Amino acid sequence: MNSKSVIVRQLGKTYGKKEALSKISFEVDKGELFGFIGPDGAGKTTLFRILSTLLIPNEGQVTVESFDVVKNYRDIRKIVGYMPGRFSLYQDLSVEENLKFFATIFGTTIEENYELIKDIYVQIEPFKNRLAGKLSGGMKQKLALSCALIHKPKVLFLDEPTTGVDAVSRKEFWEMLKKLNERGISIIVSTPYMDEALLCNRVALINNGELLSIDTPENIIAQNDQDILAIKSDNIYKLTLDLRNYDETDTAYLFGEYIHYTSTIKDINISKLEHYLQVKGHLNIVMKNIKPGIEDCFMKLMKRST
Repeated sequence: MNSKSVIVRQLGKTYGKKEALSKISFEVDKGELFGFIGPDGAGKTTLFRILSTLLIPNEGQVTVESFDVVKNYRDIRKIVGYMPGRFSLYQDLSVEENLKFFATIFGTTIEENYELIKDIYVQIEPFKNRLAGKLSGGMKQKLALSCALIHKPKVLFLDEPTTGVDAVSRKEFWEMLKKLNERGISIIVSTPYMDEALLCNRVALINNGELLSIDTPENIIAQNDQDILAIKSDNIYKLTLDLRNYDETDTAYLFGEYIHYTSTIKDINISKLEHYLQVKGHLNIVMKNIKPGIEDCFMKLMKRST
């Protein structure tokens, strides 16, 4: 019995002369919560459209639950749920009408699979007569997930489902994903938010159509042995430019109110660096050693790949 939910081999996709995916390969285990982490334009949406049989690849082979995405696309569509990044339900239908419509398409009813969506749908059921277009971002998200689950799929593809949603709704959404995953549903989710990577069993870091790393979040972080300084001053934007022009700088990226700084020298000469910044006119300089996060690992891998 095949223990893999998704198998991708040397997958390539181009749009004219633009290469969206560059011969990527990976596998997702059955029952795994697998994340794709990367910025806009990394190739995540193209990949998800291929996995859900909405796009045909230019090269390579892709199977979902042992079905080929080109030859067996009809079979795949019966066993997967797909939630695109943009809200794509019928905005002029009510919550209940949307759910009934998708249930009918798959030859089922709300009642038949209500147990699967109950924890999600119960939160929007009080608004079942409201038009989908009138829902808040978080409510639209819950409705879209309910519609993607109504036919009891084996695999769930979620393309940036929390983009543009408030922090509370994001947290609730991931709690729902964990519960669905515990039911044995394989979940493949993409996100631009690095903190969500920590919630996956394994993650693939992707940029410019290439996979930079695939591993558990903990292992990816553990592989980064560079010393990192968090630095801030009275002028964070000038600080970024000055640090990037410093002769011992490896990377300097803005993270909130601090810049995460790494050096080409193994042991950072903090006194020399601080003197350089003082000469450049910076005041109220703060420097502190920090442990790398997955964002730092992504930036390091991205720099290495360019």
